[in-house]
Amino acid sequence: MPPTLRAVRAVHGVRGADLISAVAALSAEQRKVFLDGAFAQMMAAQGDIVAVLGEIDRGQEFRDEGATSTESWLVQRYGISTGTARSLTQVGEKAWDIPELVGALRAGEITLDKVRVLADVATPETDRVLCEQARACSVRELTDVARSAAELARTRSVVSSRSEHDGRYLRCNDAQRTISAQLPRDSYAQTKACLDAALEEIPSDGATPLDQRRCDALVGIIGSAVPGPNGQGAATASPYVVVAHVPLAALVEESGELSNLAGELVPGGLIDGETVQRIACDATVVVAVDDEAGHTMYEGRAQRFATPAQRREVMRRDRHCRFPGCANVTFTNVHHVVPWKPAGRTDLDNLALTCVHHHHLVHTKGWSMTGNANEALRFEGPSGRVMTSRPSPLWTRVTALSGGTRAGPSG
Repeated sequence: MPPTLRAVRAVHGVRGADLISAVAALSAEQRKVFLDGAFAQMMAAQGDIVAVLGEIDRGQEFRDEGATSTESWLVQRYGISTGTARSLTQVGEKAWDIPELVGALRAGEITLDKVRVLADVATPETDRVLCEQARACSVRELTDVARSAAELARTRSVVSSRSEHDGRYLRCNDAQRTISAQLPRDSYAQTKACLDAALEEIPSDGATPLDQRRCDALVGIIGSAVPGPNGQGAATASPYVVVAHVPLAALVEESGELSNLAGELVPGGLIDGETVQRIACDATVVVAVDDEAGHTMYEGRAQRFATPAQRREVMRRDRHCRFPGCANVTFTNVHHVVPWKPAGRTDLDNLALTCVHHHHLVHTKGWSMTGNANEALRFEGPSGRVMTSRPSPLWTRVTALSGGTRAGPSG
């Protein structure tokens, strides 16, 4: 082994002050050889990192640790800057499509800076050519290459946009309850970005699959975008009317147990008792209450909605979703603590602001919500864990000074 490499090898594995002393003892040539090796190791490690990050991002695995994005997860887990995390994530998201560039990075032939400049414009078809250019060009020169490629893509997009627009469609299959769509490129990007942004606002229980969370985001966007009866968006009743034919026992069951009787959603087919109760709580519906023979005995609203004054007061009192630890404001609505039933109450102490995610938990995941919303709400999970939620301290202080709440029963 040449003396230079032997001296450099002796430095490896040394740490702290000893490393500084060992490097200082090297000759100028040895330090350069040492640095060549260190950079090669760094680039190989960066290649491994972006390859793994691509899979972590695709599988949304960062959510297991409470993060809302791969970028924020990197900052949280490894203590790196947001800029560094953004660069690694940007390349990681494209790693699957640019194996040549990532391979050259791992081999120490090109730097991460070069890959990052080309990542936005590289495609599986141009990956090999751009990799050859990356080996021969500087980062500055590659910036010009990327700019030219982006301009060419925009030109082609203008030519094809008209045909893409003409090919748009959205189809609904009532029997399967599915929606399929083909969107122009720009509309697709805008729609996906909107869904992803909404996805970040929905708390995760760590177990709900991404596709289901994206479905929740879409429903939440629709629910918050459509104005309610008072021109409001969030925390208002849905303006849509759904007719459900429901056995009387499904609504008046007093034991707290779910009825095995099914209702009929028009259109939509048969639904179980749990779904009947959830719909009656969550939407503006017309319920046709049927007797044992299936004859309609009564047709009217399934729930007594809070008044506009009550809704404003609930928003002022709760500020955000009342589930402990949830700060979600975007996709929230006013719901009954004790589910409404014919002749039931719609008073302020029985109304609470909950987000789409946690309202669904209370109805379908074995959680219960009890208590006085003006004082304390008790949430108990299927494991027996109990948590408590209280109103905004500001609301409590103000209402205590005024001697009580302003919005009373609506009927």
